[in-house]
Amino acid sequence: MRESICQMNRMFSKKGVRVLPLRKRENRALLYVFRPKRLQKDLEHHVASRLLQERGYDCKTPHRCIACLIKRLSQCEDFPHEIGLFLGYPPEDVDGFIENKCCKCVGCWKVYGNEDAARKLFAKYKKCTAVYCDQWAKGRSIERLTLAG
Repeated sequence: MRESICQMNRMFSKKGVRVLPLRKRENRALLYVFRPKRLQKDLEHHVASRLLQERGYDCKTPHRCIACLIKRLSQCEDFPHEIGLFLGYPPEDVDGFIENKCCKCVGCWKVYGNEDAARKLFAKYKKCTAVYCDQWAKGRSIERLTLAG
């Protein structure tokens, strides 16, 4: 597995993408595929930063935040709610979920903030997923499907 992850990182690094194992169990691993620059921007949002700090995260760098997430994942069976911040979910939606507020709609995640923007984003994700699935079915490699960013 380690060699496979190293290979993926060599392949994706020129496109600004990293792959890290977050949790290993028996012969399986939970992999985190992300763009470090995008993650840094997401975690700098004042609501995201507050949520993470309240949960004991060291927010000096994204890598320290990931290290804290890995530790949290190793300590519990379930996913910590703040994982949405690492997946690009809007911080106000993660906050609403944590606070157990009444959500406005449900799509790729539960929406507590801007419903209109979320619905547009969900539609965009659906279209993008269809295009990528079609390209994958036609034999396009994962490397070619990954855009630089």
